Amino acid sequence: MEEGYRDRSAFIRGAKDLAKEVKRQAGKKGQDGGFYRSDSRANDDEGAHSDSTEGHDEDDEIYEGEYQGIPRADSGKADGQLGGAPGPVGAQFRDFGEQAGERRKDREELAQQYETILQECGHGRFQWTLYFVLGLALMADGVEIFVVGFVLPSAEKDMCLSEPNKGMLGLIVYLGMMVGAFLWGGLADRIGRRQTLLISLSINSVFAFFSSFVQGYSTFLFCRLLSGVGIGGSIPIVFSYYSEFLAQEKRGEHLSWLCMFWMIGGIYASAMAWAIIPHYGWSFQMGSAYQFHSWRVFVLVCAFPAVSAIGALTTMPESPRFFLENGKHDEAWMILKQVHDTNMRAKGYPERVFSVTTIKTVKPLDELVEMGGEAVVWHKRWRMKLMSVFRQVWSNFLACFSPEYRRTTLMMMAVWFSMSFSYYGLTVWFPDMIKYLQKQEYSSRTKVFIKEKVEHITFNFTLENQIHRNGEYFNDKFMNLKMKSMLFEDSVFEECYFEDITSSNTFFKNCTFISTLFYNTDLFEFRFINSRLINSTFLHNKEGCMLDFSDENNAYMIYFVSFLGTLAVLPGNIVSALLMDKIGRLRMLAGSSMISCISCFFLSFGSSESAMIALLCLFGGISIASWNALDVLTVELYPSDKRTTAFGFLNALCKLAAVLGISIFTSFVGISKAVPIMFASGALAAGSSLALKLPETRGQVLQ
Repeated sequence: MEEGYRDRSAFIRGAKDLAKEVKRQAGKKGQDGGFYRSDSRANDDEGAHSDSTEGHDEDDEIYEGEYQGIPRADSGKADGQLGGAPGPVGAQFRDFGEQAGERRKDREELAQQYETILQECGHGRFQWTLYFVLGLALMADGVEIFVVGFVLPSAEKDMCLSEPNKGMLGLIVYLGMMVGAFLWGGLADRIGRRQTLLISLSINSVFAFFSSFVQGYSTFLFCRLLSGVGIGGSIPIVFSYYSEFLAQEKRGEHLSWLCMFWMIGGIYASAMAWAIIPHYGWSFQMGSAYQFHSWRVFVLVCAFPAVSAIGALTTMPESPRFFLENGKHDEAWMILKQVHDTNMRAKGYPERVFSVTTIKTVKPLDELVEMGGEAVVWHKRWRMKLMSVFRQVWSNFLACFSPEYRRTTLMMMAVWFSMSFSYYGLTVWFPDMIKYLQKQEYSSRTKVFIKEKVEHITFNFTLENQIHRNGEYFNDKFMNLKMKSMLFEDSVFEECYFEDITSSNTFFKNCTFISTLFYNTDLFEFRFINSRLINSTFLHNKEGCMLDFSDENNAYMIYFVSFLGTLAVLPGNIVSALLMDKIGRLRMLAGSSMISCISCFFLSFGSSESAMIALLCLFGGISIASWNALDVLTVELYPSDKRTTAFGFLNALCKLAAVLGISIFTSFVGISKAVPIMFASGALAAGSSLALKLPETRGQVLQ
């Protein structure tokens, strides 16, 4: 990125340039009477350059004293009014209601002027650079959603997971993202969008990295939880951050284009899983205590988007709108000047000068925190600061339910909940239904052997998908083989020998083993159900939980289906981006939700694997447009000082609805199709009708 706004030399050059300009304008200030230079002044300055293109000025000089900042519209007021000479207490601290009214008025003036400034800055290289930087952060969120689902089949075997533990591992990321969305969304309105996003992505990267190496289930669960907490701030901050650099006529379209990176994250996760996880040779182990299998390599690779986003984000500035909302005029001016100069140079107009001299700022509320002086130890001082910040965050959250925003917030809660409940419930139900159909088809090919007698035979080939009942095996050898989906019932094994056995979904039920030796096998106690072992011996059993092998074709199929389902949203993304500013947010949201509701009824016709995949792609391609409209609408309905707080809360509610939808929908797999379809259709219909009652934000300036 070109010179950062924090670069000292650039700041000094800009300050000197402005100080000279202010001195020249001092005599004309009363005539110009605004925030911009007059046309005649602009014409006189055609030869001037911005700090990125300037050379040595003839009358370049050092002014006495220090640079006091860019003059504000209220610079002529008496210093004693605010923070100047001491005055009466009544003059120092005004009624809170009066102060809030002034802040509201300031915010309205700022919104109008800020839109005009963005028009002057134009849309160009700076916004596109920021687009790709924030896209990496949004991509990391998309990857996080898919990671656990892809590694779960391998991790559950590698860590000896029971059924309840598998369910918790599947939901833990959503719980972490729910906490993170609320936490980071609130902090972004207090300490800044960029800084908060850097912190949240750093937490995600660190714990995603650790989760690929830890061996125990509890530590892996803890790392994935904190990884989810970190990435939870991505969506609410990214959309708010980017929207504050976009002019009104570009906002809906380009926020919709930004949504495509969530799709790219899903494609990246599917492709990496497809390329890495089935390669079981990509692993090493140190004894039986430490095992690093291919699925851990996949977890490590999935942290790359977040790490890349952190590196790229360090080159970008904070949102100038955030600075203006917090009274930091000079910092905001420098960033807006950077945006202007970057875009003008890219368009071939480096001589154009940023004409804004003063920007309206919102007077910050009086917030006094007694730090106790130097006598207070550092940790107490930090604790008081943190308590102050979290009190401000909580107060900001409660303000979203004030009379001014209560109806909007409640309506948005209902729309977000209904959309998330149906979307996440169905998108998880689809793959589970496909697996169920695959299992049904696999079971239909099961071979059954009854009352077979086998003597003096050596089995050294894979045994798969068979049932053996009432069999008798005498002096047989089972060596160097894999057993997959094998069931032996009411059978007798006498003087048999098992060596180097790797098993998957294999059980011996009501069997008897007489004088049988097991050497270097993974046939553990739980595989022998109500069986008797008489004079039988186990030697050098494989320790711990071994990574289960599976049919690679099935693994590839699972990743390919996810890849197709994610890629199918591309047409919906393109259509929503092109039409968002033409038909409006509400029509896009309600129309897409209603079409998605209608498409749910076609699910009842999905009786085969290929039909379910086609319906999954159809539903994803239609529903993505409503998600894009909902993201844009959420950004535009709330003012800047509450934007990420409200977005974070609604996104946290979205994850809660996702947990409920997944839990309810998956419980009906193999039982009923009608109930999930009715739930999803009802939720989408309710969300569509409620969306029409929200205010339309197309054509409005950003509050």
